[in-house]
Amino acid sequence: MSRNPIPWTPADIPDLTGRTALVTGANSGLGLETTRKLAQRGAHVIMACRDREKGQAAMESIRARSSGVDLNLMQLDLSDLSSIRDFAQRINDHYPKLDILLNNAGVMAPPLQYTRDGFEMQFGTNHLGHFALTGLLMDRMRAAEKARVVTVSSLAHRMGSLDFENLDASRGYQRWRFYGQSKLANLMFALELDRRLRGARETVQSIAVHPGYSATNLQRTIPGHSLFNAVTAQSQEKGAYPSVFAATSPQAEPGQYYGPHGFQELWGMPAEAGIRRLARNQEVAHKLWSVSEDLTGIRYAGLDR
Repeated sequence: MSRNPIPWTPADIPDLTGRTALVTGANSGLGLETTRKLAQRGAHVIMACRDREKGQAAMESIRARSSGVDLNLMQLDLSDLSSIRDFAQRINDHYPKLDILLNNAGVMAPPLQYTRDGFEMQFGTNHLGHFALTGLLMDRMRAAEKARVVTVSSLAHRMGSLDFENLDASRGYQRWRFYGQSKLANLMFALELDRRLRGARETVQSIAVHPGYSATNLQRTIPGHSLFNAVTAQSQEKGAYPSVFAATSPQAEPGQYYGPHGFQELWGMPAEAGIRRLARNQEVAHKLWSVSEDLTGIRYAGLDR
């Protein structure tokens, strides 16, 4: 099934001079391309990267192609709550406002691993890390005019379920099922955040996106990924279009989910993406929110239900 693309191209990205954006996982893949696009249009972009050396190389690659871009590299490990707290404190100390937060970084289908705080790596990094980061930066987004939180989910959310009795994988682990769970959590978080922001009459907006099937470093966990990428994947640049659209376009609506318009949402230009029924279940979303607060210790002041 194909959907009608939204009448938008990268040429429609507005002038972002004076706006501050933060992109997690900015050193490669979709994060790198999103950073490049935002910076080329004048945004000051904070590149939040776990590996400082790789982040430095990525920043230099952007500067080599685009002179005069305004970039700031900062180290952030989303699998470590202490790193997230330290990072957020530095942002809060040095930036009066944050216009765009792009929750992009993630891990995909590794062998069973745990974060520093004891969470299963995919749920801990992809969801809990971004849940904590967003909550800690909410005041800086409130200080901006219609700030946007863009959270990157995946087509894999369709194969996910939230097993609240086995979030730590103590009762068994299947790496793709747990990846789907983390991406379902990303989407449900974005939708629940939108509901809470609307309920509190906040100006901050929450939007979810997915990149379709794009040739990124994440695919290295898939056997035969090089062949699949060459034959079926769209480029990293095109995979970043939904993120860039959601972060910058006046056509992007809070509470929506955007992805590629083409066959099975695998590739193409931004369009409204399909959301499975479970992802819209507000009772489950509320439980996910409560569990995330308990696990991270982060509370969103003023956004209680």
